[in-house]
Amino acid sequence: MSVTELYSRYTRVWIPDPEEVWKAAEIIKDFKEGDTVLHLKLEDESTLEYSIGPKDNALPFLRNPDILVGENDLTALSYLHEPAVLHNLKVRFLESNHIYTYCGIVLVAINPYEQLQIYGEEVINAYSGQNMGDMDPHIFAVAEEAYKQMARDEKNQSIIVSGESGAGKTVSAKYAMRFFATVGGSANDTSVEEKVLASSPIMEAIGNAKTTRNDNSSRFGKYIQIGFDRIYHIIGANMRTYLLEKSRVVFQAEEERNYHIFYQLCASSSLPEFKDLTLTSAEDFTYTSLGENIFIEGVNDAEDLVKTREALTMLGVKEIHQVSIFKVIASILHLGNVGIVSERDGESCHINRDDTHLHHFCRLLGIEQEQMEHWLCRRKLVTTAETYVKNVSYAQAVNARDALAKHIYAHLFDWIVEHINKALHTSTKQHSFIGVLDIYGFETFEINSFEQFCINYANEKLQQQFNSHVFKLEQEEYMKEKIPWTLIDFYDNQPCIDLIEAKLGILDLLDEECKVPKGTDQNWAQKLYSQHSKSGHFEKPRMSNKSFIVVHFADKVEYQCDGFLEKNRDTVYEEQINILKASQFQLVADLFHDGKDAGPPSATSKTSKINVRAAKPVPKGHNREHRKTVGTQFRNSLHLLMETLNATTPHYVRCIKPNDFKESFVFDSRRAVQQLRACGVLETIRISAAGYPSRWTYPDFFSRYRVLMTKKDMTIGDKKQVCKNLLETLIKDPDKFQFGKTKIFFRAGQVAYLEKLRADKFRFACINIQKTVRGWLQRVRYRKIRKSAITLQRYGRGYLARRYAEMLRLTRAALICQKQYRMVRVRREYLRTRRAVITIQAFARGMFIRRLYQEFLLHHKAMIIQKTVRGWLVRKKYLRARYAAIVIQCFYRRVRAKRQLKQLKIEARSAEHFKNLSVGMENKIVQLQKKMDNKSKEYKTQNEQLVVTNTTLESEVTKLQKEVETLRSRQTPGTKVTSLQEELEKLRAELQEANAQRKQIEEEFSNEKQGLQQRVEELEKENTLLKKEKEEMNRRIQTSNQGVDVSQKEIRLQVELDEERQRYQNLVKEFSRLEQRYENLQEDMSSMKFHPGHRRNPSNQSSLGSDSNYPSINMSEVGDTDDTIQQVEEMGIEKAAMDLSVFMKLQKRVRELEQERKRLQTSLEEVEELSKQKGNEPKSSTSEDDINADLAYNSLKRQELETENKKLKNDLNELRKAVADKASDNNSSNELQEGYNLLLNQLKAANEELDVRKEEVLMLKTQIVNSTRQSENINHIDSNDGSELTNNKKPVDSEDAVDAPDLKNKAQDWGYLNEDGELGLAYQGLKQVARLLEAQLQTQSRQHKDELEALHTQIELLKDNLEKKQEMLDHFSTLSPEALVEFSVQQEITRLTNENLDLKELVEKLEKNEKKLKKQLRIYMKKVQELEVSHATKSRPELTRQVTVQRKEKDFEGMLEYYKEDEPLLVKSLITDMKPNAVSATVPCLPAYILFMCIRHADYINDDQKVHSLLTSNINAIKKVLKRNNDDFEMTSFWLANASRLLHCLKQYSGDEAFMTQNTAKQNEHCLKNFDLAEYRQVLSDLSIQIYQQLVRVAEGMMQPMIVSAMLESESIPSLAGVKPMGYRNRSSSLDCESGGPVGYTLQALIKQLGQFYTTMADHGLDPEIIQQVFRQLFYSINAVTLNNLLLRKDVCSWSTGMQLRYNISQLEEWLRGKNLHQSGAVATMEPVIQAAQLLQVKKKTSQDAEAICSLCTALSLQQIVKILNLYTPLNEFEERVTVSFIRDIQNRLQDRIENNQLLVDTKYTFPVLFPYTPSALSLETVHIPASLSLDFLTRV
Repeated sequence: MSVTELYSRYTRVWIPDPEEVWKAAEIIKDFKEGDTVLHLKLEDESTLEYSIGPKDNALPFLRNPDILVGENDLTALSYLHEPAVLHNLKVRFLESNHIYTYCGIVLVAINPYEQLQIYGEEVINAYSGQNMGDMDPHIFAVAEEAYKQMARDEKNQSIIVSGESGAGKTVSAKYAMRFFATVGGSANDTSVEEKVLASSPIMEAIGNAKTTRNDNSSRFGKYIQIGFDRIYHIIGANMRTYLLEKSRVVFQAEEERNYHIFYQLCASSSLPEFKDLTLTSAEDFTYTSLGENIFIEGVNDAEDLVKTREALTMLGVKEIHQVSIFKVIASILHLGNVGIVSERDGESCHINRDDTHLHHFCRLLGIEQEQMEHWLCRRKLVTTAETYVKNVSYAQAVNARDALAKHIYAHLFDWIVEHINKALHTSTKQHSFIGVLDIYGFETFEINSFEQFCINYANEKLQQQFNSHVFKLEQEEYMKEKIPWTLIDFYDNQPCIDLIEAKLGILDLLDEECKVPKGTDQNWAQKLYSQHSKSGHFEKPRMSNKSFIVVHFADKVEYQCDGFLEKNRDTVYEEQINILKASQFQLVADLFHDGKDAGPPSATSKTSKINVRAAKPVPKGHNREHRKTVGTQFRNSLHLLMETLNATTPHYVRCIKPNDFKESFVFDSRRAVQQLRACGVLETIRISAAGYPSRWTYPDFFSRYRVLMTKKDMTIGDKKQVCKNLLETLIKDPDKFQFGKTKIFFRAGQVAYLEKLRADKFRFACINIQKTVRGWLQRVRYRKIRKSAITLQRYGRGYLARRYAEMLRLTRAALICQKQYRMVRVRREYLRTRRAVITIQAFARGMFIRRLYQEFLLHHKAMIIQKTVRGWLVRKKYLRARYAAIVIQCFYRRVRAKRQLKQLKIEARSAEHFKNLSVGMENKIVQLQKKMDNKSKEYKTQNEQLVVTNTTLESEVTKLQKEVETLRSRQTPGTKVTSLQEELEKLRAELQEANAQRKQIEEEFSNEKQGLQQRVEELEKENTLLKKEKEEMNRRIQTSNQGVDVSQKEIRLQVELDEERQRYQNLVKEFSRLEQRYENLQEDMSSMKFHPGHRRNPSNQSSLGSDSNYPSINMSEVGDTDDTIQQVEEMGIEKAAMDLSVFMKLQKRVRELEQERKRLQTSLEEVEELSKQKGNEPKSSTSEDDINADLAYNSLKRQELETENKKLKNDLNELRKAVADKASDNNSSNELQEGYNLLLNQLKAANEELDVRKEEVLMLKTQIVNSTRQSENINHIDSNDGSELTNNKKPVDSEDAVDAPDLKNKAQDWGYLNEDGELGLAYQGLKQVARLLEAQLQTQSRQHKDELEALHTQIELLKDNLEKKQEMLDHFSTLSPEALVEFSVQQEITRLTNENLDLKELVEKLEKNEKKLKKQLRIYMKKVQELEVSHATKSRPELTRQVTVQRKEKDFEGMLEYYKEDEPLLVKSLITDMKPNAVSATVPCLPAYILFMCIRHADYINDDQKVHSLLTSNINAIKKVLKRNNDDFEMTSFWLANASRLLHCLKQYSGDEAFMTQNTAKQNEHCLKNFDLAEYRQVLSDLSIQIYQQLVRVAEGMMQPMIVSAMLESESIPSLAGVKPMGYRNRSSSLDCESGGPVGYTLQALIKQLGQFYTTMADHGLDPEIIQQVFRQLFYSINAVTLNNLLLRKDVCSWSTGMQLRYNISQLEEWLRGKNLHQSGAVATMEPVIQAAQLLQVKKKTSQDAEAICSLCTALSLQQIVKILNLYTPLNEFEERVTVSFIRDIQNRLQDRIENNQLLVDTKYTFPVLFPYTPSALSLETVHIPASLSLDFLTRV
């Protein structure tokens, strides 16, 4: 383009301005070549004639288009020059509040002087893993780039942070180190990253101070190397310092302070530990009060000292060393207050003896006061001949004192740095490192001295390295793209560096002058003038002979020569140093010892090409060999630093100070330009502008500028060729652009020209569109007006017609009203008269009727009295006669009964009757007789023994009787009577006490009962009142429409529940993390220590059996509770508390005792109620006899069985012992087998006969017990018979009246019937047999009823099946033919699958039977060979019997049996080696069902150890599998489904009624019988939560790379997204060249991944509720990552991105509806990003728009809304930027909104998971186990 085209009308330019540096203007007249004046219009509408000349003023700089203003990267600007850079930084800083901006490889950071919420951990996570340029500029992006290049290129990195004092260098370096500490945290628990961060407060305390420009200015330079291992975790660090400003210790300018540590100690001087320092306020000390202001606003020095001490402690500085450090610092303050008094002659001075500060100084340092007082005022001169002491003047003594103070502080500073390095040093081998250089920037003041000279010298070296690196990167970029490379001229400051450091340079001459005995600053200046006057970088000031000017790369700086020599020498008297060396304190002596230079070894890797040494030169003794000047030391350390930087890949951060007043977001253009020139940013711009600064990829260029292409060009398929054709057509000069491999390179200004052409094309198209639209709008308006006129005419005519019709209707209505009124008036009069007549008649008739009623009532009452009296007389007579008849009947019946009884006794004595009774008893008697014969022999020996014992006992009895008789003879009858009376009185007293206690208990019971009744009544009343209040409240709520409050309360409760659940699950997550950490530590210990054995200690004794972290729970009956209590008492409470199993047992025992107490209480109440009912109702003798008989029978049977069981055990043990003895004596195995079989047969026969005899004996014993009870009852009835007859006035039955007196003599009658009583006992035995038979009949009837109920349930199930089949048939009739075919095919597939499984199961059973039969056959073949033929024949039936048992499969109860030794194999087959695809064709969650069936069998056999071992091993195995497959989504989903299903099974079959409501009858039968596994349910619930969290973590990790590309970058709507120039974004140095750059994902790829997740979880049988919660969490992650990237990327905050984002979200919502997941709440989690997309699309101009945005964006915080509005970027000139006033309006409207101030969404937040109870409809007995699982050792039960 020509100059006339560029400088045409309406072109905007920049012109110089003394105030704003650069001012914007607009050309109002086209410029032509040769014109000397350019006509401009300023922003205030004033005009200006800008003169142009070939020498004086060149043409002004052109402004960039508005679309490029505010870019993230300055190199993306089309016009690259100083005003464009300054304006872009100003717009970003003031309007968008963006403090970071890229300038190529440099990050420009402007200090906001305000705390911004952009450095949280969520921001670190957002930048971690991102390419530099993908996100908004940030210090974290530079740190991530360095970290990534270190890991990818395996090369050390450096981050160089520079800038003026107060620009924010220290803060930037601190945030960079925080990023490394967070991203590269140490692998083990050494907290190296915390130590690295802890070094910052220490270094700030001893090396930072307040200056006029900065409240926390670093007065030294430091380079921190952070070391990493091979997996890029921090392992250590090392710090090097440069040029500490020692002069600040003794002098501070006005409004400045000394180092912070002095003020911190003075502020904490009142603390007890600092009393010994004898410090006061900082105003009392000379060294801290020179600046006249000892305070910093907003800084608490005492609190800062606490932080400093904590940091020292964390870095391992011992408390005694800390005290020593504080003593040294306090001694420096006291040294500054030492009063030096000048003598009269002026050539000498002295110090007062009573100077307290000198005393404190010497006491704190542990040195001799007299010596120090002497040598502070004198010095030693050594010559070749003699040594003498010389007095010094007052000024020299003060300088020597100040030099000593500086020297002490400098050595203390070095000592602290050395110990920090020791604390950060590690013995682990360092693989690589990242260095952070925090060094002073270029400085120029009114008076510049030696410190400024060294600082600017260092910046010259750094600028040279920076320029060469930028030039190198540009060259590499061009070479990669194969662009023709032409040499770019850039500023080389090597001549300036040579002026300073070369031979006979400034430093060399300064050192030479320092060696001269009487060298002065003025002599040195003269040497500089004579030596370098011809140099282009050296100038002599016109008006001074004591200063010189150096032309630096940034500016000219004039240095004052005064003080250069003194500061370069840094002289301290040797005598003073020797006194300090002799200190009694070790630390003070070590500070100045000659050998004090051994620092920690460097953390530099061996792979580095340089050897990194300590930067600070070692202060050795004051000999000639070591007297290095400060300048020489600084030059050497600077050379070492440059070698280190050149061996690393540098990254640059340039900090800019926006103003000198420390005001937040105030931009001073003059100060900013000065710093931009000094820090090298403009040099970077110049180098970039000299080449091809604008770079576009071919697809981006095609997408942006396709509007300039013709239709013919668009048909070409090759976009690269299309771009070439377009550029060759639009830009005629081929040097203005170059085509690379992947990019197009443009000269400066060409992109602006293309933008102008594009804008013109759009403007022309807009004019056409406006013309067409405006015509269409006018036509539409005309049609509307014509239609409105016709409508008005129609409505007018209709109105007149309706008004006339209304008049006619009103006339007719008036006539009707008159008629009706007259009629109503006449009718009312008539009705009033009629009503009065009827009332009079009614009252008269009523009076007559009432009189008649009274007469009838009197007659009726008289008749009732007569009837009652007559009836009473007749009933009295009847009752008297009836009572007499009953008495007669009773006596008569008694006589008949006696006769009948005699007849029965006669019949009983007859033989036939006896035979009938003894039928069936003969055989028994014979058997008993045989048995008695066999036992008689044994009884003989026992009888003999009894005879002997009887004789002895009889003799003893006779002796005792004699003694008793003698005693009785001695006692008188009177004493016996008195003793008996006393005993009687005691018994009566006890009886009375018992009665009183009984009455008292009854009274207490009655009182308690009454109290409870009253309480119940009160509660009922309260309940009624509460019900009324509830109804009233419900009515009020309904009337006042306050349902919203109730819903809010429910929402609040739900939120609290979710928070509580989340806290618990976070604890579970933390527990799993700690458990993982513990396992990792165990693995580390095992790898470090290779001991062959395992020494058992108390820490591993409890966990030796299993790896579970949960206590062992004994589920058996708690019979050992007493032992447990005793164990607790022996162990003590503290020790027993460590054993959780003991307390679990005690807790369970307490629960059982409580249940037992409640059961006894309820039984007691039932007994009392029964006793009351029995007292009020007549008793039934037959039922009571039956109950007593059953109870007696059962108790006797139990006793008999217990005794027989003991006897049988004893007999069996004796038999076994005898057999064993016989076997040991006999060598023949056949005889042993025969003897053993014979004894077994005898034992079986004896047991069978014993069972028969036991039944008979029990029957007889029950009769005896019943007879005794009946005799007691007869006596009781006889005693109460008379009272009952007299008291009972009701008529009784005749049979009862006869039986009552007959019971009295029943026991006597038994003896009367038979003297021995055998017949009566036999009769009673028959009665008991009959009752037993009746009981058996009742049990059979109950079984029959149960079977009927089972049949009924089967019938109902069959009916349900029929109904389902009928519904299926109906469903078939409604289906289409295609759907019917598909459904039938699916049904057939399921049927064939089931049949296949059945056949597989049958084959497995046959194979198992075959194996067992073969095994048994081998066993029996051995027996055949060993035993005789007879034994072999006897064993055959056993074989057939065992085979038939194996074929009996119909009794399967849903249990699996296994042996204890097969448990590891079960766990290995079912968990460790299980693959999800192995059970894909079977029932979902098959391993969970198999495990539960094994648990059921262990419960069935009541083996608590087996249950505990199985559950513990399963849980540990699942954890190990998940740990081994911690990134496998399929495996994690599989075990989440199985763990949750096992948890549901434990609930479903637990026996709790709450979990049994949906069970079938068969499933209820399968419930656990013996154990309560509630504790293990909790363990499984925690395990499920851990698996769920791992599943979500794995899924998020798989989705993480897709989200940003799919949601924000991919073009779901083609041709919508516009592209802007991105400068260095995605430059090749930021990408992984080996992988080919970043992979782009589309939305369909993300949806496909989500579909794979859903399919996997559904195939594994995961509960739908859990699947919904998983996708809710995943969609939250999509929302968080998308919104965070949107908030951190300026390039995606545009209208088109909002459109794309809204379309992408709608596609995700459609997918959720398709998968029936729309109810999961996943859409609600996307609400913030939905509102963000809408915010990008809505209008953003007026106050109405602001109100709409405030009501729309309820899910976004104010900070997020403002951030998006600041980032919003128009893609073309037709869009307008969001104004600052509009953003302020939004802030004012939303300032009262209560919300958190967090900018980014927490990507690590997880919703609390809830596992709802979902019982399984699958019956356990129908579960099929495929043969592929190799579970042959499991047996179905």
